[in-house]
Amino acid sequence: MKGYMLIGGKRVFKSKEIEILFPYDNSVVGTIPDGDAEDVKLAVDVALKGFEKMKKLSAYDRYSILSKAARILSNRSYEIAELLTKEVGKTIRESMGEVGRAVNTLTLSAEEAKRIAGEEVNFEAAPGIKGKVGFYRRVPLGVIGCITPFNFPLNLTCHKVGPALAAGNSVVIKPSENTSLVVIRLAEILIEAGFPPEAVNVVTGYGEKAGDALVRDERVRMITFTGSVETGKIIMSRGGLKKYAMELGSNAGVYIDEDQSEKLEFIAEKVCRGGFALAGQVCISVQRVFVHDSLFDDFIEKAVEFAKTLKVGNPLDQTVDMGPVIDVQAADRIMEWINEAVSAGAKLVCGGKRVSDTVIEPTIVIDVPEDVRLFKGEIFGPVIAVNRVANVEEAIEKVNLSRYGLQAGIFTNDLKAAFKFAEEVEAGGIMINEIPTFRVDQMPYGGMKESGIGREGPSYAIEEMTEIKTICFDLS
Repeated sequence: MKGYMLIGGKRVFKSKEIEILFPYDNSVVGTIPDGDAEDVKLAVDVALKGFEKMKKLSAYDRYSILSKAARILSNRSYEIAELLTKEVGKTIRESMGEVGRAVNTLTLSAEEAKRIAGEEVNFEAAPGIKGKVGFYRRVPLGVIGCITPFNFPLNLTCHKVGPALAAGNSVVIKPSENTSLVVIRLAEILIEAGFPPEAVNVVTGYGEKAGDALVRDERVRMITFTGSVETGKIIMSRGGLKKYAMELGSNAGVYIDEDQSEKLEFIAEKVCRGGFALAGQVCISVQRVFVHDSLFDDFIEKAVEFAKTLKVGNPLDQTVDMGPVIDVQAADRIMEWINEAVSAGAKLVCGGKRVSDTVIEPTIVIDVPEDVRLFKGEIFGPVIAVNRVANVEEAIEKVNLSRYGLQAGIFTNDLKAAFKFAEEVEAGGIMINEIPTFRVDQMPYGGMKESGIGREGPSYAIEEMTEIKTICFDLS
């Protein structure tokens, strides 16, 4: 499959290309152009014209086009899902789930297009002011640069592009070089649905060239990015005076309280599914589990029992539960972190072996020291670290031993413990009697600390992607 850049509705090819590989066996899925600063400049030139055309669309127009795009995407579900599986390596069932979520995200964005509003400003509340009336409106920013990750290339692109277009902006998308083909398909669907071709642009290539040029372009009014903390910091240091939305990952923690013995089998399964979905390559994957000491041994027994039932292998096989990680380099790093933890005193109780170059068994490691990368960093692989704690106070302390703060969870029947956890854990989302991997696309989603800046979820993203214009009339 020969990919291309999409600039002003035109397919742009280049002699220098990047291969996209199927993570399961490294077979070639397709190619994309190796874009550079000149391609980005052209895309932004075109997007500025696209913004002028977007200004002529009414809120109802934007609602109608996004709704139509959602219907088109829904009608092509299996075709898009198969491409997702080939690019990402997630199971075909996971890919169908992502397509369904992307349809919902576009639909939510469409609805929010009709709800963008301001309110009256009471100027006369200031001393000595009479005869002034007015209001503020939310207006679009202009060109928005959308830099999207490999793990959910369809839905997370919809989370950036859907609200941006709903608010009346134009976009330049720089997808991950690993998963660009499905993003190109999405952009074509948005244009087919009725958006001006100049308003939806895709530049493919590496972050160091195409991504960097997009970030540095002063005409780009906002960068919305999902990726690593390190890259996020680089973007903000280079981008200059513009708005940013940053979703930068996590090593999500969950606590299982002492009163959960009757639900332990159910919880163990949920925790494992939260840690091993998409081979652990989810920003809110369950990574650190803190279990009350009285339940620890029973929890480990049940978690290991469930983990061993999961079938790993070719993600195109409908019966497979977990596929590969994105590439060999990611698998090498994951294995290195597992081995480091075991060398430091942790105990491997399940998995820990490679099935192939990119497929790693679902892995559970217990008694993990707090100074190893498996505890401190973001593993982004099918590995769960489980440690004992004495009470909810200790659990809160351990969950907060992280530079991240995206989401966290607690399982408890104690209302006071639940409130204490919710109040004191430093995270953007707290899930009570649910794993931190839980997310619905309309909720405000984002983190504290180094997990990011801003919130996703169409209505909340639109606030980030607009600015306030105040209008005052002197009636005296």
